[in-house]
Amino acid sequence: MREMNQILVPELGEGVREVTFVAWLKNSGERVTAGEAVAEVMTDKINLEIEAPATGTLRQAGFGPDDVVPVGAAIGTVEE
Repeated sequence: MREMNQILVPELGEGVREVTFVAWLKNSGERVTAGEAVAEVMTDKINLEIEAPATGTLRQAGFGPDDVVPVGAAIGTVEE
């Protein structure tokens, strides 16, 4: 059975409840390595790259530029 690892928007500090999705840095179906940047998000103060939680195949969750995403939400998965 394949393991699915969620790619989550990380906690970014007190008061930050959501981020704006900027771009995918890798394509859905592409092989990624744990720790590799797969997406970019931003707040009003910083831009942040989100890393793959595991090595495997990236499955995107349909977010695109300018989508507002809550902190803690899954933006995709990595299938091992």
